[in-house]
Amino acid sequence: MAKKKSAGKSKIGGRMKVKKVRIPQKEEVKMELKISAIEEGTVIDHIPTDSTFKVVEILDLENQNGIVSIATNLQSKSIGKKAIIKVAGKNLTQEEVNKIAIVAPDATVNIIKNYGVREKIKVKAPDSIENVVKCSNPVCITNNEQVPTKFYVVKKDPLKIKCHYCERSMGKEDIRII
Repeated sequence: MAKKKSAGKSKIGGRMKVKKVRIPQKEEVKMELKISAIEEGTVIDHIPTDSTFKVVEILDLENQNGIVSIATNLQSKSIGKKAIIKVAGKNLTQEEVNKIAIVAPDATVNIIKNYGVREKIKVKAPDSIENVVKCSNPVCITNNEQVPTKFYVVKKDPLKIKCHYCERSMGKEDIRII
């Protein structure tokens, strides 16, 4: 009866000789989230993840008829975790950009035409904010009479604003968009 040889092994003088077999290594697999491109519209990038749905609210995207893509908790080299919002068929007003700057001061707004970026705008917090934020002081005149709100930006990062009327200071966590 003949002995079977094991694959990759041969017997020499009572010892087993093992052949080295090279196993090809798997190539590094990159996992990347892909969101379909939009032909025309706006892409807001570098939104802090905790501000994602504040931006959705500012832009009233719940009532948007076109394509809206929202991705959050994405890796970002500059801010750690970020969100991206793509809105087909929407051009932002300056007022909307100013509101976004309050909740996402490092965001960029990209204007898309023919599937390409035509303009890139780095948002920046304005020096004063009028009729955008509600004062957190319940006895402030703006909460009791029909007076438009006005705040001064005391510090941009992290954002700290001060009411023109009652002088209450508010941080990012206190800010409520009107």
